[in-house]
Amino acid sequence: MTSAVASTFGSALVPGTAVNPLPEVQLRRALPEDAPSIALIWHQGWRDGHLGFVPDELMAVRTEASFQTRASQRIGDTTVAVVAGQVAGFMMVVEDKVEQVYVAGHHRGSGVADALLAEAEREIRNGGHPRAWLAVVTGNARARRFYERSGWSDGGAFDYVAESEQGPIRMPCHRYVKDV
Repeated sequence: MTSAVASTFGSALVPGTAVNPLPEVQLRRALPEDAPSIALIWHQGWRDGHLGFVPDELMAVRTEASFQTRASQRIGDTTVAVVAGQVAGFMMVVEDKVEQVYVAGHHRGSGVADALLAEAEREIRNGGHPRAWLAVVTGNARARRFYERSGWSDGGAFDYVAESEQGPIRMPCHRYVKDV
């Protein structure tokens, strides 16, 4: 295989090196100063995964300002992934639920989401829960494929109730589960 890769790129590979190395991902608990980065990643990622798949009334209340407020309020249960000194993604766990996993657009496909999800599973297991669950909007095929590749099973459709200042808003989701 090395010769095929070397001929493709025109030079010999040095044993033990990667052609496209993954970034070094450091995980740590979020700090208050991470809130702006978390809010930006959350807002952009949420729109990418939900636009066209949730009720318009939910889109209307999930503003940039709402994510800034929520990110600041949730620092205590947030873990961030840091790449090259910058927040590249985050996850939030509450009890046996992976509540959020979001990665900045330019870090998608780089292994950041894998590291965050593995940490979420570890936190849930260490919290004494044998099974984890999460909700994925029915139309978010990219996220659903990611969870399935990561060993999660689709436990079926349900209406998730999103809380908002205007009251609860139902949205179609699938419950994914995994023994941890």
